Amino acid sequence: MCRNITELRGLEPHATAEEIEAAARQYVRKISGLTKLTDATREPFEAAVAEITAISARLLDQLPARRQPPPTVPPLRRPEVRARIEARAAAGG
Repeated sequence: MCRNITELRGLEPHATAEEIEAAARQYVRKISGLTKLTDATREPFEAAVAEITAISARLLDQLPARRQPPPTVPPLRRPEVRARIEARAAAGG
């Protein structure tokens, strides 16, 4: 079990497409063992992320409401993580 993948069911507001894709990307990285993509690995990796993102979004849409929120806040909702992402984007990378 990959303990770094944050639970998305039961978030308020609901999980965003960005959060679902980030979880899918973590999952594919974990099971594939890939940390840096090459020309040979990029296409299958990104295809797997897209498929798992779509499946995960459907799953979250179809599950009943959760009684309690998840025990941890997803990384993309943490101010310090958002600040790092925005700084990286502003720097062009």
